[in-house]
Amino acid sequence: MWKSQIRLALRSLWKNKLNTTIKLAGFIVGITSCLMIMLFIQQELNYDAFHEKGDRLVRVVMEYGMAGESGIVNVTGNKVAPAFKEDFAEVANACRVIEYNQVVKFREQIFEEPHFYYADSTFFELFTFPLLQGEPGEVLRAPDQVVLAERMAKKYFGDEDPIGKVLRVGTDNNYTVSGIMQDPPAASQLKPDFIGSFVSLRDARAERLTWWNANYATYLLLHNAESRPGLEAKIPEYMRRHANETGSEGENYLSYRLEPLLEVHLHSPVPGNFEPNGDIRYIYILSAIGLFILLISTSSYINLATAVSTERAKEIGVQKVLGASRGQLFWQHLAESMVLTGLALTASIALVPLFLPFFNSLFDRQLSANVLLGPAFMGGLFLFGLSTSLLAGAYPATVLSGFEPFRVLKGAYKHSSSGNLLRKSLIVFQFAISVILVISTLVLQGQMQYIQEKKLGYDKSHVLALRTDQQVVEKLDALRSEWVGQKGIQSLSLVYETPVHIKGGYDISRSVNGEHAKMVTALPADEHFLETVNIGLAAGSGISKADVEIAARLGSGSDTTSTLSILINESQARAFGWTPEEALRQFVSFNGRRVQIKGVMKDFHFASLHEPIGNLVVFPTSWGNTLMAKLDGRDIPGALQYMESKWTQLAPHRPFTYHFLDEEFGRMYASEWQAAKLATTFSWLAILLACLALFGVSSYSIVQRSREVSIRKVLGASMTSIISLLSGSFLKLVVWSFLAAMPVGWYLMHQWLQNFTYHIEIQWWMFTLAALLALGAAFLSVSVQSIRTALVNPAEELKGE
Repeated sequence: MWKSQIRLALRSLWKNKLNTTIKLAGFIVGITSCLMIMLFIQQELNYDAFHEKGDRLVRVVMEYGMAGESGIVNVTGNKVAPAFKEDFAEVANACRVIEYNQVVKFREQIFEEPHFYYADSTFFELFTFPLLQGEPGEVLRAPDQVVLAERMAKKYFGDEDPIGKVLRVGTDNNYTVSGIMQDPPAASQLKPDFIGSFVSLRDARAERLTWWNANYATYLLLHNAESRPGLEAKIPEYMRRHANETGSEGENYLSYRLEPLLEVHLHSPVPGNFEPNGDIRYIYILSAIGLFILLISTSSYINLATAVSTERAKEIGVQKVLGASRGQLFWQHLAESMVLTGLALTASIALVPLFLPFFNSLFDRQLSANVLLGPAFMGGLFLFGLSTSLLAGAYPATVLSGFEPFRVLKGAYKHSSSGNLLRKSLIVFQFAISVILVISTLVLQGQMQYIQEKKLGYDKSHVLALRTDQQVVEKLDALRSEWVGQKGIQSLSLVYETPVHIKGGYDISRSVNGEHAKMVTALPADEHFLETVNIGLAAGSGISKADVEIAARLGSGSDTTSTLSILINESQARAFGWTPEEALRQFVSFNGRRVQIKGVMKDFHFASLHEPIGNLVVFPTSWGNTLMAKLDGRDIPGALQYMESKWTQLAPHRPFTYHFLDEEFGRMYASEWQAAKLATTFSWLAILLACLALFGVSSYSIVQRSREVSIRKVLGASMTSIISLLSGSFLKLVVWSFLAAMPVGWYLMHQWLQNFTYHIEIQWWMFTLAALLALGAAFLSVSVQSIRTALVNPAEELKGE
């Protein structure tokens, strides 16, 4: 039976080439888009799922209250892991992990490696990173051991056996290669290139263990996944028993929460340790977009199939007269849907590997089409294709198989009012979804443009940052004299971190004895910081060379009488109840030291625009790990080449590796940029699909009115009036779709913008532009057939009358 049904279906599809082409194209675009989205979602939902013990792994996050402020961070002190493993029976094992930016040298090769981890010897017992060489429990047990990812082993050693070879790490550390592990998969929060043994660090020593000094990602392996809530409930009381060690009293407290590792990437409100978290909300949005595109494709099929029902009515009438039952006709037309879906699914599976490199490049992903060949995915694709063909084909098959043969053969068949209503409703639905996506795209791009162009209070353009070390700092004056004033290099500053995202936590009090201290973000910087990034002063003066020298003497203990000068921002001055002028020369307590306010900086954004500007202190320093250089931008390649040549002469031990501040700023909004790209890409696809369907439906509808058009032309109707007549009914549907989409689009985007402290307002022109785009695309789709019909010679059309 099925063989004959499929043969008839293929014959019918071949006979109606235009109809088949439009439906097939819509299905291919829709299914290919859905497969891409499915690959994206599959990777996001399976983050860290490759760890064999992943269901028992938890990340420890630290909750604290200090100086009247509270917070939660993704790191802990180095004492948490050994203490919890020792004191809680629920904990089977524990591991501390920290990431450094290290300079690695082997023979003449020297590279700056940003993903150099240090971890306890238990690392490979908790996490499933298979070792190609080495024993899991031994490779990180001794000091000065290092495990390399496979790609790093090839980078440094080529075809040589790396085991036992020695790498120079930093300025004076020699690490022996003890193991080689497989490269981490893309869907992993931890992506180490190197893992050094934790016992190589000074902080591994027993005398340096502390609950504070929060720098370490801490992971626990539980005996039983279900024990997590009970263990978490025990921690507050446990920390109260250690109050003397932690200094907890009154408003000051320290506690911890346990997050299942498999939930961290998409569900944790606390940032990721080694890469930005995803966001489950964007997964929901992407799933909805995929579903909408599939529904548009499906509804396009339904619309086209029912629109051509008049053309196929006599064929069906003849089949019924010759004895075909309604059931047989139903399965014949459903078979057409299944064949079409099968062809589209096959074509889409073939197209995915071709488009995947572009998709990966556009969305910064490492998706693989090999997932499509897995048995689970193939089974899912089969069910996906079956459900899609049933969804698309069931209604048209029911309608077409229900024709009354005698009415049809007498020419009395007309579209039912319910059928016309369904087709109109589907067109409204398709364009409403398209308009919502267009509105979302305009708002998303507007917000991202706002972020890019918003005045931050400092100048990030043409400022490069590069990591440094003590050897470079000791030659900083020589480097500055070589660089500044040459090749458009305007200034050079030494800081602890760039102003894009300052994270350093300190405390400050208006009282010089430190009473009622509050937490404050602070940045160590030299005397060139303000000019390098063009930060203005509201009052007072900036850091001077003398201030930096005093800070160095105070830090070394050689000076016990001088007073450290600091800068505060306008927000901190307001928090103290002072105007910028009143704050000048005031003495306050900063991190337990009596200091004097020398200047008040104008407020600038030193964190994400999701957050308001906070209180900030900048204090002088002669140490740091980041250099910032301001270029005039006229010849950046020439300036970089010159800088690298001088750097190589003065700091041959360290590669010239840099990034620009605007790049660093952009990385903070990676998920938002991805959302904007996704919305843009799929809104155009949705409009394309809707227009394709409208073209097909309008073509058949307009052909049915060709005689009416010829009569109107004979009676004197103009070309313009005929095109307006044929297009008007369809354009009215697009107007209705816009009216339906407008409140939904406004609500969704209004909710999204609330995630930002600083955001654009949704403007009327965004809705106007979305409406014009939808109307323009619809008019182009309809007008092609309208013009062709209007140009037909009435004599040719009416000669049989």
